Amino acid sequence: MAVLSDYHLHSSFSGDSDAPMEAMIERAVSLGMKNMCFTEHMDIDYVYVKEEDTGMFDLNTDSYLFDLIKYKEKYADKINIYFGVELGLQSHLARDLSKYVKEYDFDFVIGSSHLCNRKDPYFPYFYEGRPEEEAYREYFSSILDNLKVFQNFDVYGHLDYVVRYGPNRDNDYSYEKYKDVLDSILKKLIDMEKGIEINTGGVSYGLKELNPCTGVLKRYRELGGEIITIGSDAHSPDRILKDFDRAADILKACGYKYYTVFAKRMPEYVRL
Repeated sequence: MAVLSDYHLHSSFSGDSDAPMEAMIERAVSLGMKNMCFTEHMDIDYVYVKEEDTGMFDLNTDSYLFDLIKYKEKYADKINIYFGVELGLQSHLARDLSKYVKEYDFDFVIGSSHLCNRKDPYFPYFYEGRPEEEAYREYFSSILDNLKVFQNFDVYGHLDYVVRYGPNRDNDYSYEKYKDVLDSILKKLIDMEKGIEINTGGVSYGLKELNPCTGVLKRYRELGGEIITIGSDAHSPDRILKDFDRAADILKACGYKYYTVFAKRMPEYVRL
């Protein structure tokens, strides 16, 4: 396997995972990985559908960092462990998110859209009563809204995340169909000198392609985009590095010669 750096990982410090951090690390070591970056969920002002879930995406960053430092030292001779976070972006949170990121010395920050205009595309209600295309376009438009007001992140996560949960997933989805809005997003990211990730987690949701789809990855490169990380979005040890060979092959086919890793928020380019 050519790529041995996974830059989108969750442990039990994320509300939707029960995987102990050390179990994730031991799995990574067993796979011969060189770099792993935990990117625990921090979704400020998330809209909870179930009252009993309230607060599950409020990251206890101090506790997370305490354990990460402990294991970083314990496994220092076996693997590089990096301190990251996945921010749930919403345009009205720009000031709060900026303040939060400045409080910690993160190695890497993913900006992701888990809510779209206060609605979570994970749930069926986001799509009900309207065409799927309308829902997808609303989601993509909300990404542009986020980019207009917030820039303290390194890559935008799973750019077409919404297709994971649509009624027809990505069966009737393509870059070409949404080219107008997707091009606006990609051009804005490049102007901001921000990257995107290729996220292999969508395969487990029954998608035909990774997130984002090959057309988006190819277009980002055509427009001059170079910063791209590879992440499994693993919430359990068995998903670490999943489908990374496929991701590497897609990137090469799209014209990429390098992928990116981060330390102290600085990119390093690694040959594919």
